Amino acid sequence: SSDLMSATEITWEAYDVYAYRLDEPEDAPYDAASRPTKPYLPPDRGFGHEGYAAISTTHKSVTKFCEWLSAKSGKKYRLPTEDEWEHACRAGAATSSPFFFGDDPARLPDFAWFKANADGTPHPVAKKKHNAWGLFDMHGNVREWVNGRDGKPTTKGGCYLDEPPALHISARASQDRTWNQTDPQIPKSTWWLSDGPFAGF
Repeated sequence: SSDLMSATEITWEAYDVYAYRLDEPEDAPYDAASRPTKPYLPPDRGFGHEGYAAISTTHKSVTKFCEWLSAKSGKKYRLPTEDEWEHACRAGAATSSPFFFGDDPARLPDFAWFKANADGTPHPVAKKKHNAWGLFDMHGNVREWVNGRDGKPTTKGGCYLDEPPALHISARASQDRTWNQTDPQIPKSTWWLSDGPFAGF
């Protein structure tokens, strides 16, 4: 059911508390192993913060966020598997259509921010129509990290920069070196993607 998955992509309001230790007193001991390092660049890239999906995140950072949230809340949170994400996108329907609303890409603007309508920028979550389970932005806006069926991290859903085929339910995009190419740090950050403003969860 839909109550097993966040209705929207996780926004900065939630992620900032984790990433910037806003839940801890200023004099708390620093534990670098469990939280992101300070980002080299503003991770929202100036696109927008409040109400926007957290972006520039790595699979490691969002997995650790889920672990942190589980510990904080006493409830179990984790990333979906690729199969779970596809099932949720289709709202449980036994269909093989490329989009949860059917086959016609001309209907995408009602449900998704993508190359044709996003003006090269992500948008606040939940501004387009949701699927039958009340889940927003399953197609487009930002790509969503999942645990791939091959056991490796991948992203689903496509993003604001993508053409319709990359938004297909079956489509996937896995991190490569271009997602962190301009990070000047040695070694490169495992928490933030210097060239991944399309990666969220």
